[in-house]
Amino acid sequence: MELLELEFSREIHPVDVIEQVAHNNDWSFERAGDDEISISVAGSWTDYHVSFSWMEDFEALHLACAFDIKVPETRALEVMRLLSLINEQMLFGHFDLWEQEGAIMFRQSLLLAGGVEP
Repeated sequence: MELLELEFSREIHPVDVIEQVAHNNDWSFERAGDDEISISVAGSWTDYHVSFSWMEDFEALHLACAFDIKVPETRALEVMRLLSLINEQMLFGHFDLWEQEGAIMFRQSLLLAGGVEP
């Protein structure tokens, strides 16, 4: 039995779609390369730093969002337990505590296999 490998081409690069969304919302952004974009969004409680990376080998768009909320070292274990409880309830994505920075992050990947557009 042979596996078929299908060739296709995308009409638009997934990171270009994200750039259009950022531009349309007047969010500041920076392209680190063809496959990466970082966006800063001011929220009412905190600022959000969102990074998108296109992973060609997996045909996936990875999202990582860091919040400008610093967790004191004395509360890190308590916050990790809380994030674990939250993650148990989530269907997609997960929250992390970036211990080096004491920052809470959300991560998720959107699979776009077979030429699916975001």
